[in-house]
Amino acid sequence: MHKILVVSPSWVGDAMLTQPMLARLNQRHPGCQIDMFAPSWTESLFRQMPEVHNVIINPFQHGELRLGARMKIGKQLGLEKYDQVIVLPNSFKSALVPFFSRIPIRTGFIGEMRYAPVLTDARKLDKKELPLMVERFAQLAEPPNFPLDRPVPQPRLQVSEEQRQRVLQRLNLDLSKPVAVFCPGAEYGSAKRWPIPYYAELAQRLSDSGFTVWLVGSPKDKEIADKIIALGNQDSRNVCGGTDLADAIALLSCADLVISNDSGLMHFAAALDRPMLALFGSSSPDFTPPLSPKAEVVKLDLKCSPCFKRECPLGHFNCMMQLTPDLVWQKIERM
Repeated sequence: MHKILVVSPSWVGDAMLTQPMLARLNQRHPGCQIDMFAPSWTESLFRQMPEVHNVIINPFQHGELRLGARMKIGKQLGLEKYDQVIVLPNSFKSALVPFFSRIPIRTGFIGEMRYAPVLTDARKLDKKELPLMVERFAQLAEPPNFPLDRPVPQPRLQVSEEQRQRVLQRLNLDLSKPVAVFCPGAEYGSAKRWPIPYYAELAQRLSDSGFTVWLVGSPKDKEIADKIIALGNQDSRNVCGGTDLADAIALLSCADLVISNDSGLMHFAAALDRPMLALFGSSSPDFTPPLSPKAEVVKLDLKCSPCFKRECPLGHFNCMMQLTPDLVWQKIERM
């Protein structure tokens, strides 16, 4: 059996974009075993992907070297007799565990001293040829110098009815009305977040139109969601922090409409093919757009955006402040 280890990205949205690459590996190596070396917060996502056999937890935090620990884990992984390891992050540190594992084929893009012998299959990245992150991941599933088969399939997630009902019952939610799911958080920083009062106004309009509104996110997003509810949306449900990643995916699968910042949940909603408006400010959909024909990007073409900063460097936050609820509502009415 052909065995492949994949070193996962740390961001959950980026992790979602690995799924077409995993599907291509399965296509190229029928019956292969694909294991993920991934941070704990992405584990439940990968366990929902049928292409993944096992998830091995990557214990290293961002920027953390711990060379001895990397060497120890690398040697342990070497005992698993993988044929190939694909390193998706571009840092030097992310390639160390594969190097110490001595897996014979170590594939990844060149960068940060990532040449032989660290990577035995070091690829030069042509950013113009591969503008999308999902394309860059998918290219690493191909043999060296082999052209990428386009279009790259959109990432896909499936949720069973049993999983969906289990989460709905536990959270005492029902589907008696159309459901709008808001994803008001963004782990990267405040510059990616549509303003709280705007979400609150949109929730009121949707409620008046017969929708029930659920606010979904991590525990870090609970305070944001509480403020949205406090601004006149007592009938909305805040489940931020009350779900794990698999639960959040199940709730997104119930949505008749998703309103999301550029975040991991945006990519999950796209993979579930939910009707969605994705709100972009400081970031760009040219690199990591929601990959679904039912998703529409909403952004303003301002001179100062995208800036890719965690907080607005100019202090005015115009890329989001001028993206008003009226503009978003017009998009919803057209949908």
